Amino acid sequence: MASLAVQQKRRILIVDDDRDSTHLVKILLEKTGRYLVLEQNDATKAHQSARNLRPDLILLDMAMPEADGGDVAAQIEADPGLRRTPIIFVTALVTEAEAKAGLRIQGRPFLPKPISISDLINRIEENLPVHTAF
Repeated sequence: MASLAVQQKRRILIVDDDRDSTHLVKILLEKTGRYLVLEQNDATKAHQSARNLRPDLILLDMAMPEADGGDVAAQIEADPGLRRTPIIFVTALVTEAEAKAGLRIQGRPFLPKPISISDLINRIEENLPVHTAF
């Protein structure tokens, strides 16, 4: 039964250069028991990490020193094996009011920093693809 429970967890990839925040979000998401979370703190390695993990959803910081979040999203979208993977941008560049107004970045949803974990879980659940039975 334990292996069935592991299979049901949704895979989330967090790409953000702030190691402390990615680790905290990982712990809080995994504590729900619903997610398996991988952290990637080097934006230049985000695409390869996504190819390896095949995440159900990606949380992607917009402003990182190695690469812009928009560029990383474009790489992922250009990959036939990943192009349908939902991406949620996480950024300090926008406000809570803009987020609540339905503003999107490059057509994608986003969350303002600092992140509310309950808002994050709600946004993840809204954007996760529906699991299909095999």
